[in-house]
Amino acid sequence: MQIKKLPKNKFPKALLEIPQPPEDLWIMGELPRENLIHLCVVGSRKFTSYGREACEKIIAGLRNYPIVIVSGFAMGIDTIAHKKAMQVGLKTIVFPGSGLSSEAMYPKTNIRLMNEVVENGGCLISEFEPDFKATQWSFPMRNRLMAGISKATLIIEAEERSGTLITARLTTEYNRDLLVVPGSIFSSNSKGTNRLLRQGATPITSASDVLEALGFEKEKDEEKQIKLFLDLLPEEKIVVKLLHEPMARDDLIRGMLLPIPTANAVLSVMEIKELIKEEMGEIRLA
Repeated sequence: MQIKKLPKNKFPKALLEIPQPPEDLWIMGELPRENLIHLCVVGSRKFTSYGREACEKIIAGLRNYPIVIVSGFAMGIDTIAHKKAMQVGLKTIVFPGSGLSSEAMYPKTNIRLMNEVVENGGCLISEFEPDFKATQWSFPMRNRLMAGISKATLIIEAEERSGTLITARLTTEYNRDLLVVPGSIFSSNSKGTNRLLRQGATPITSASDVLEALGFEKEKDEEKQIKLFLDLLPEEKIVVKLLHEPMARDDLIRGMLLPIPTANAVLSVMEIKELIKEEMGEIRLA
């Protein structure tokens, strides 16, 4: 993968507006269009199943919107955010705490993900020389770039003493919007996030909340359904027509008039795409 040094006139404009703009920037991949809205998504390395589910569900709900997901490549919520963004067709920008060479890249476990980001039209950006290895101070430094390039930062799980809170502080200092997913009062992973909410951060419980915070007008339910229906495959349209009310799986498969293995495969894909869900023995539209 080729690493290029960005000329100053190609720097993202938002990064030139922050108090300590970068002197140099190296990039691997292509910068998404300037007119896309950048959303920074960060959280705990020691995420819970609740944190993973919240991150994936919220990002999935941003599908088809002109949004770029920005994060820091750390194991945990950052990596989940990058992967989910690509899965639903959103571009993603990575700001690692190291240089961009494969020898310096941190964490090493994300080398394959680095290639996927570029292949999916995203990029990795660093102000450090390509062979610079991550240090304790390089992570807080890159946090200012993540907060600076983004219109808002969404925080999903953060302990009381967490590097994520540095990004939260910078977000407010740069006059960006701070969005926070509430967590359990019994979880140490939510002590930081719940404190941010007490201090005035915007609570986020769904993708709709994020879209509203980013300035998108909410689609009416009917418009959403029409748009959804147009994007469906023919077999999926059959399922949606049948599910005007919840149905048992066996009844639904009979109504689909397809071979049972084909019908089951269609339903599995629709569940992965979060178009339908199964609850209490019945399948319904999500």
